Amino acid sequence: MLNQQTLSLLVELKLPGMARAFEFQLNNTQLQSLSFDERLAMLIEAESHERAQRREVRLTNQAKLKVNSACLEDINYSAPRGLDKAQLASLSMCQWIERHQHLLITGPTGVGKTWLACAFGVAAIRRGWPVVYQRVSRLLEETEIARADGSLPKLRSKIAKCHLLILDDWGMSPLTDIGRQDILEFVDDRTGSGAILIASQLPIKSWYEYINEPTLADAILDRIVHRSHKIEMRGGSMRKKIGLEK
Repeated sequence: MLNQQTLSLLVELKLPGMARAFEFQLNNTQLQSLSFDERLAMLIEAESHERAQRREVRLTNQAKLKVNSACLEDINYSAPRGLDKAQLASLSMCQWIERHQHLLITGPTGVGKTWLACAFGVAAIRRGWPVVYQRVSRLLEETEIARADGSLPKLRSKIAKCHLLILDDWGMSPLTDIGRQDILEFVDDRTGSGAILIASQLPIKSWYEYINEPTLADAILDRIVHRSHKIEMRGGSMRKKIGLEK
């Protein structure tokens, strides 16, 4: 009776990981021979694991990554895409995110930029860090809508608080005057407080021309390029090769 009350209390206290682990201990005679300290440690570990899993699911849902299944361990090195294993191994530690640095991934269409960007997003989420994934054109659309309905401060606050902002398809659509200013605001909000990952078909040397306004181009690129790591991908489209899109 006491055990059932304990189970009920664990559920009531919103400790489902401990509840399941406690019930497992009750049904396993070998575990019942362990000391109190050992069994308690197992319960705490189970709850910690449960919370970490729930947080990962929540952060994944919030991030809205284009490819949730992407992970750095699955990178395909068989195709000649200019990927450096040593560089990627270093970047996979995510210290650049902790240091509020940036990562710029460039290369032709279909070479796997979005997949790789999402893999870094997954790596950040596994560490418990909030991530926001946005195509640049979609982000600017949402910004315009938020400006019209008065929710722009909320949108900017949400993006400013994430550890990693992924901007995909950089350079795919022209920027308006207000779009350039919005990009500067998002970038400036992260200066010294968050990391940015940009994936683009355009080489970095063409970004100044893409922004197409000298003062804002200087302001945006000065905040990004000088604190960035760079991956320059090459090769043909991986979409033509079944199973080699990673």
